[in-house]
Amino acid sequence: MLAKLFSVTLEGIEGILCEVEVDISPAAMPRPTVVGLPDAAVKESIERVRSAIVNSGFKYPDLPYLVNLAPADVRKEGPAFDLPIALGVLACTGGLTSERLGDVVVVGELALDGRIRPVNGMLSMAMTAAAHGYKGILVPLENAAEAAVVQDIEVYAVGSLAQAVGFLSDMLPLEATAIDIDSLFHQASAYEVDFSDVKGQESVKRALTIAAAGGHNVMMIGPPGAGKTMLAQRMATILPDMTLAESLETTRVYSSVGLLPKGKALIATRPVRAPHHTASGPALVGGGTHPRPGELSLAHHGILFLDEFAEFPRTVLEMIRQPLEEGTVTISRAKGTLRFPAQFVMLAAMNPCPCSKNYKKGQKCNCTPRQIERYLGKVSGPMLDRIDIHIEVPDVPYHKLADKRNGTGSKDMREIVDIARKKQNIRFNCSNAVTNGRMTSRQVRQHCKLDQPCSEMLKQAYNELGLSARAHDKICKIARTIADIENEEHIQTHHIAEAIQYRRLDRYF
Repeated sequence: MLAKLFSVTLEGIEGILCEVEVDISPAAMPRPTVVGLPDAAVKESIERVRSAIVNSGFKYPDLPYLVNLAPADVRKEGPAFDLPIALGVLACTGGLTSERLGDVVVVGELALDGRIRPVNGMLSMAMTAAAHGYKGILVPLENAAEAAVVQDIEVYAVGSLAQAVGFLSDMLPLEATAIDIDSLFHQASAYEVDFSDVKGQESVKRALTIAAAGGHNVMMIGPPGAGKTMLAQRMATILPDMTLAESLETTRVYSSVGLLPKGKALIATRPVRAPHHTASGPALVGGGTHPRPGELSLAHHGILFLDEFAEFPRTVLEMIRQPLEEGTVTISRAKGTLRFPAQFVMLAAMNPCPCSKNYKKGQKCNCTPRQIERYLGKVSGPMLDRIDIHIEVPDVPYHKLADKRNGTGSKDMREIVDIARKKQNIRFNCSNAVTNGRMTSRQVRQHCKLDQPCSEMLKQAYNELGLSARAHDKICKIARTIADIENEEHIQTHHIAEAIQYRRLDRYF
């Protein structure tokens, strides 16, 4: 007897609809077999299915059976096929009589006692099922809220194989899981940190406000203890609120790798990722034998903070260059190419010299000019060109640390950012997806027109600092953002002057 039902597998973060065919007959394979490019976890489902069926009180077939997962040229990974295979086996043996098998998509991992465990990538799976026109999806209890974020499909949560059989046999009615997305989004969108926690560093806060307003990447150079990490951790608090579309994109990435926090259906705050400088290239960018998203994609629509920037292997840093410009990570393999989203603001931090005492009050730097040059030379010129703003983070004087008054807080900084973002939304006729920091060369010429005094000032800086053509465009973009913050229609000389100040570290590299 032959049974057919549908499930979903993941390729990267994208869901692919799969047809699960189960055939029980004497002409089948000599033992239960799964075909259709299954990985080890899918092959092992045979043993889990056997125990789950028996321990749930159903009859396990005496004859061998064949499970085919179509399309056969797509690799199937993970334990999400356990439940559809078990239901297919029961449909063949008469333990399940239902004509609804073809109307719903089924996903879930089985425990040996018949319980259904959650699986990764449920949001992408529900979106795939809805995109193919299915009215319902059968999911584990723990995945119900995540799947219910998709409004175009009814989500039925089951906790055991017996419960799934009862529902599909019309003997156990279940209510579709429903959630209030607006309420859920509001509850999950609060930050626990604030820029007012950072004493002093008002000039750095100004630079970070400009970076957030225009989506510019930032390099912070300063001695240990100056507050670079605290500043980076609070950067997300001044970025615009995530839209639902941005939240869904980010949540898909986290769900696909199993990093979605337990009990949380959506990621509504902008993520801040801070990988260690010993992280490998695949861990940072993504990849592996079966490519998975890396730290760059986990920072999608958020912040990527690279502390001890000069300690990262140079080959790893060079891998970041393409995603910084394009907003995507491309992983190429012999079997195909995968693309992961990676649109983020990068904050990099590094010490001014190997001994970390340069620029530190009361301490003498013991590094030779050659040592400092070699240390700073770990960051290549092309990599530096892709970082818009370079800012020195000096030590904080004692009187500012002892001051009980709060400094500039996230609320005030965010109001400034919102003013600039609204002007950019009008300029580019879109949402927050396009910012000044992501303007193309053609857009720079169109939106960053300079009068004669501005042009002369930029020409002098270009020649004296030995800037590249890319650095020239970066200054124009930063000046455009500063003008937006001040609600000015045209770029003025003081905008260019401030923008040039944020490129002064070019001379050290």
